Amino acid sequence: MSSESLQNARADALRDTDIAVVGGGVIGLTSALALLNDGRRVCVLEAQTLGSGSSHGNCGTITPSHATPLAAPGVITQALRWMLTPDAPLYVHPRLDPRLWGWLLRFALRCNARDWRQSALAKSALLNDSRARLQDWVRDYGLQCEFEQSGVDYVFRDERAFAAGQIELDLLRELGIRVELVDGRRYEAEDPAFKPGVAGAIRFDHDAVLRPDSYVDALAQAVRARGGVIVEGCRLQTLDTSGAGVALGTSQGVLRAREVVLALGAWSPQLSDAIGLAGLKRAIQPGKGYSITYDRPARVPRRPVVLRERKVCVTTWGSGYRLGSTMEFSGYDDSLNPRRLAALERGAAEYLHEPVGPVERERWYGWRPMSSDDIPLIGRVPGRDGLWLATGHGMMGVSMSAGTGQLVADLIAGRAPALDPTPYRPERFA
Repeated sequence: MSSESLQNARADALRDTDIAVVGGGVIGLTSALALLNDGRRVCVLEAQTLGSGSSHGNCGTITPSHATPLAAPGVITQALRWMLTPDAPLYVHPRLDPRLWGWLLRFALRCNARDWRQSALAKSALLNDSRARLQDWVRDYGLQCEFEQSGVDYVFRDERAFAAGQIELDLLRELGIRVELVDGRRYEAEDPAFKPGVAGAIRFDHDAVLRPDSYVDALAQAVRARGGVIVEGCRLQTLDTSGAGVALGTSQGVLRAREVVLALGAWSPQLSDAIGLAGLKRAIQPGKGYSITYDRPARVPRRPVVLRERKVCVTTWGSGYRLGSTMEFSGYDDSLNPRRLAALERGAAEYLHEPVGPVERERWYGWRPMSSDDIPLIGRVPGRDGLWLATGHGMMGVSMSAGTGQLVADLIAGRAPALDPTPYRPERFA
């Protein structure tokens, strides 16, 4: 397509549509796909390139096992101890930032058994729905994303940490999560990628894995194949709900839509004034994660693993190998911190014979949209007809993507959704 034809196509896309989805990560694309299946005309607007946020470089695990929230009893005490350790798994950059400290206070107030359980119930419902739905979508839409029903293991080298890691298992079993405990000697025999010294492992057989950048590409292909329009390099600037429908002012012109789905991820607070929900500034902080991607080493773990004491996730696909995780609260700092990247490799080296691959392909960071209660915001924007939110998924965006997309489509259609939408309503931050 010539440059002139491309510009004309973009101009046509930005005239009017039934539903505009703002955000081209996994949440925006799954929402678009579910809406297209309802017969809607959909236009996806992405400020940069598809998957350029936290959808690209995460570890791609699909984890109903991760239902328990980050806001757990004892987390704040641990975070304060780690504040002077820049390569700690959870790091809060010590700086004067009233929004961050307000968010941390609200987060800290939820670090109790009652709220921990409440958040886990809400997360589990969406994670379980998404896990089942994603498997169907991979089959029905032919999504080529290296999806595998692999299970995920938490691996421990310290006996006390292994015992402590079992505290939440009763709740997970109550939530329907299959759990198996594997002793260290058996685990080493089953998986020769690990060095001697494994204390034990917690196995979650129902978890799965995919390659997230391939998942983004496959979702975009499915959206386009069903008539959806995707416009990259199109930044949202204003939202006007005063007339019929919504007028979106963008960097490429004005788009008019009947409904707008705002799947902005960690950028949601930055656009809270345009959205008309000031509470987003209080609700969400960007939580920075890192990963390093390599060609596969000769010996790799048999399934995705979390090296539990070091909080390092290791995933392997036919096309590559990735170390990832960590949580850093440093605002919208856009630097790659070499100390935190090195911590991933050091952590993996404690457990694995071959912790890194022969060729390094990418060093990456992404901002996760961390809500203060660790529950996504999905639903109508209070007081603004035609605007819907789908954000705040924290570290679970890929895991919750298919369920979120379907929930958004159900709510917009006015039909009863597969799960109770009450816990995710944005009104809790109004």
